[in-house]
Amino acid sequence: MIWARSIFFFCGMAISAVLFCPIALIVWPVPVVTRMRIIGLWAHFIGWWLALTCQLRFEVEGMEHLPSQPGVILSKHQSAWETILFQVIFPPQTWALKREALWLPFFGWGLAATSPIAINRATPVRALDRLLRQGREKIAQGRWVVIFPEGTRMAPGEQGAYHPGGAMLAVKAGVPVVPVAHDAGRYWGRRSFLKKPGVIRVCVGPPIATEGEKPRAVNQAAKDWIESTMASLLGSPEVPVDTSKGRDNN
Repeated sequence: MIWARSIFFFCGMAISAVLFCPIALIVWPVPVVTRMRIIGLWAHFIGWWLALTCQLRFEVEGMEHLPSQPGVILSKHQSAWETILFQVIFPPQTWALKREALWLPFFGWGLAATSPIAINRATPVRALDRLLRQGREKIAQGRWVVIFPEGTRMAPGEQGAYHPGGAMLAVKAGVPVVPVAHDAGRYWGRRSFLKKPGVIRVCVGPPIATEGEKPRAVNQAAKDWIESTMASLLGSPEVPVDTSKGRDNN
């Protein structure tokens, strides 16, 4: 049954991506925040379709912590789920991602219409400069910047090195960091075709102030909150160990 539901979901997702891609391209001249809201309609459809076909839903805790003004979201990355459904949960946003993601047919083209921060990981110094420069521009436009500090999808129970670029952006832009933990990987695995039924839990943490703080301290505070919350979500009393070096993003 899980195989049949997963196949049905995949077919609907693929067809809807092809059909929605022209809409994403047509609205390119529209102001970016409005454009994001229009493009986000596809994410709303996917959330509904996922619940209908795979009986996979989500619930969010801690939204009261989200500031009214945009900042930087540092989140755990476990699957493709959060790259889609975060558009439903959070206000208009942009993501820092590897530029190769924009080359994917249909999905990548629609992603390009969201004006993300596309970086080349082969040149880390330039990538950081691009993140800091464009990240401040996106925040000034009224968009949140979503960054996965581990840089790649981690299986539930695993922990990667937290790169400080997102914290550095928040410090330089003078905005808070909001840490986010979730257990999407339990139901939508990082390399799994199957989508298991259940309820994904998303936890939004209290904002971390950046004024007068060092990026490394902000990054550590975000890491501590995310990993302790992940241990609670996964039912483990221990913080996951670092097993993550050198994996590809997405």
